[in-house]
Amino acid sequence: MKKKSLRLTNDETYYYIERGTSKEVLILIHGNMSSGIHFKPLIELLETEYKIIAPDLRGFGDSSYNVAINSLEDLSDDIYLLMEELNIDKAHILGWSTGGAIALKFAAKYKEMCEKLILVESASFRGYPVFKKNELGQPIIGETYSTKEELALDAVQVLPIITALRNNDVATMKSIWDMVIYNVNNPSLEDDKLYLSETMKQRNLVDIDWCLTSFNMSNHSNGVCEGDDSIKDVRAKTLSLWGDSDIVVLESMVDETVNALSDANKIILENSGHSPMVDCPEELAKLISEFIE
Repeated sequence: MKKKSLRLTNDETYYYIERGTSKEVLILIHGNMSSGIHFKPLIELLETEYKIIAPDLRGFGDSSYNVAINSLEDLSDDIYLLMEELNIDKAHILGWSTGGAIALKFAAKYKEMCEKLILVESASFRGYPVFKKNELGQPIIGETYSTKEELALDAVQVLPIITALRNNDVATMKSIWDMVIYNVNNPSLEDDKLYLSETMKQRNLVDIDWCLTSFNMSNHSNGVCEGDDSIKDVRAKTLSLWGDSDIVVLESMVDETVNALSDANKIILENSGHSPMVDCPEELAKLISEFIE
């Protein structure tokens, strides 16, 4: 899929996929260890219905990483700047995984620009915890890292991925995706190769992991930081989709977000894991279309 590029007013260069000619715009915000390319099956199914914009976020894919992010809100602001450059006044916003948290913050901060909100296997509005590990590598629930530097040394969730990215170890990265993300279906060999090539371009893994742990839109602490209570500012009608075989995002994380929103509905995707774009693309596209209508 061919990408376009433009320079934002914050001097970051954003690469993005643009497909379709509809006046109705759907912006797809990808998650960690991915890029806009990972939405390929969904884009191909929806490009006749919507104008689709699928950017590579700052530090991912082909987009620049001139200034390191300090929060996921920085990426929400990038989406705002991208829309400004593309002269898009409002759009439906879809966020997958980490992209769900970014979409939530966007919907809270830029209410008038967000028509409907779609969360796909989304991180919680209270962030995504990385717990310390015991000698067996098992998480010690409730014990979180106090600094980004400490989190970077996590031998289970963080360090192996940093090492794979640093060494361009595609085989290890593939085994991680096959085990954690593709636990139901696998993409075609051609798509798998394409997705992995995009994953290996990430330059901000520790920053993203830290921003996820310190993301908190609630009105109380998430164990790492106090919340800013901005979840109450989300006005958009919301659809949250969760695969019953997702081992990355727990149903309880999805439920707490849905319950915190004023107008949200959850649909469970049966026999689908963390990437419904691979596990059930047709069902996913159908549910999105029905919701936007």
